[in-house]
Amino acid sequence: MGLLDNLKAKIGPAKDKVSGLAQQHEDRIQHGLDKAAQTVDKRTKGKYSDRIQSGTGRAKGAVDRFTHRNDPGGPGEAGTTTPPAGPPPAS
Repeated sequence: MGLLDNLKAKIGPAKDKVSGLAQQHEDRIQHGLDKAAQTVDKRTKGKYSDRIQSGTGRAKGAVDRFTHRNDPGGPGEAGTTTPPAGPPPAS
């Protein structure tokens, strides 16, 4: 086993514990992200509103993926998403 494998084996239980805590407090995390975004937006006088909203949305998405990664059929489940609809094949 290499160094990277040893690190992954040791970090695995901690990652599961953090995921469980994040699931318990998901609503508080989301609220904290919203509050931080409002504070930053207010202090920058709305100059970066679109970037702040984009970053907040990405952070919320990451939290959602992290907290629901063990759910069957959840966002973290491989092979459960449908591919995006593309243009029809040319004949």
